[in-house]
Amino acid sequence: MADEKQRYSMYDLIAKKRDGGQLERPELAFWLQGMLAGSVPDYQTAAMLMAIFWRGLDEAETFALTEEIVASGEQLDLQGLTGVTADKHSTGGVGDKTTLIAMPLAAACGLKIAKMSGRSLGKTGGTADKLASVPGFRLDLPEAELLRQVSEVGLAVVAQNKNLTPADKRLYALRDMTATVDSLPLIAASVMSKKIAAGAQVIVLDVKYGSGAFMPDVDSAIKLAQLMVKLGQSCGRRVTAVLSAMSAPLGAAVGNALEVAEAAEILRQAECAPVSADLRRLCLVLAGEMLYLGGLAANRAEGWRQAEAALQDGRGWAKLLQFLQAQGGDTAALEAGNLVQAAYILPIKADCAGYLAPVDAARVAEIVQFLGAGRERVEDEIDYQVGVRFHKPAGAWVEQGELLADFYASSLLRAEAAERELRSILQILPEPPQLEPLIWGLLDEHGQARPWAELINQQ
Repeated sequence: MADEKQRYSMYDLIAKKRDGGQLERPELAFWLQGMLAGSVPDYQTAAMLMAIFWRGLDEAETFALTEEIVASGEQLDLQGLTGVTADKHSTGGVGDKTTLIAMPLAAACGLKIAKMSGRSLGKTGGTADKLASVPGFRLDLPEAELLRQVSEVGLAVVAQNKNLTPADKRLYALRDMTATVDSLPLIAASVMSKKIAAGAQVIVLDVKYGSGAFMPDVDSAIKLAQLMVKLGQSCGRRVTAVLSAMSAPLGAAVGNALEVAEAAEILRQAECAPVSADLRRLCLVLAGEMLYLGGLAANRAEGWRQAEAALQDGRGWAKLLQFLQAQGGDTAALEAGNLVQAAYILPIKADCAGYLAPVDAARVAEIVQFLGAGRERVEDEIDYQVGVRFHKPAGAWVEQGELLADFYASSLLRAEAAERELRSILQILPEPPQLEPLIWGLLDEHGQARPWAELINQQ
């Protein structure tokens, strides 16, 4: 380390990137090691992040940064597990509870899944927050217990290990405070360093675009997906990416316990409510893609059929319950259909007849955060019971007085304020709206962006 200090100066490295230069791997290592050791102060890391935000990183820099973030901490060793290990990651969204549906389906079909999920700093809870709404559920399994559960049950989801990718944790905290989150190479390095350190052989990404996502449109989502797939493949992983829209909330529910309840309903019932149909289909695609990449299905269509079979015959529901119970979760309320116990439930009904327009995901996220379902700071407490549940999908015909949504709140005043805000963005139209398909397509294992219609026609 003393030699490194003599060779490099953070001032010079910041200036180099500011002026468009390429950072070499030893320079990136010097920066990250110094950041964690305290010899590089936060203000210099913040300056470097802003230089990267404006100047970008090329592929070589991004690969090197990712590998150095992985090397900054421990890695989960899954090689002792029999079978194929798999993981899934979504780049964020509103009402995204796909992990709670796709992972049990994939595990029920034979994959081994050890997933680490973070608590959200966003407007709605992360997967760890959703699972924490199940009474007694443990997110802090020791590594030996985690591996044993994956071996016996096929699925475990835990809070992200503090010793995995510590450099990413520090970088993300500073990115969040310095308006440098929305940088394609920094997003890719952050996501893939955690996935690589978590040890799975197969990684399926769900890359979102639209008003409720990091990427504004499908073209930018494809660029991010291409970079993340290359990063994973460079580390010996099998990686593909599904490209899906996040302009409207995903499924019916937004809010932690509400989302767990919706996931349970989809797994428990052969059919689902129309408002959950797109979510159900996306989960089948994600689970099927994991099975195909893992070699448990001969082609993608076979992977989808296997996932559908596990849904229809109840194996996915049984696997969800087995997984929750293995980690201490009391599933009685979930099984009885009364996991959600909010103090106030406030209905919203249609003011007139017509066709329901899509609801803006970003605005819904803000409303749900106001109710208490998300956090602004790490130390903020989350109210697991609050949120909103929609009863009609976009494009549906509704009659005057028909129920559109329910608000779940711990405060009547907040519920009434949230109702007024949601009413201001709910639109009922005289003609059917043009709806964007949820799934645009796939970035396959060869790096080719393939629209959904092409995939369907070739299966």
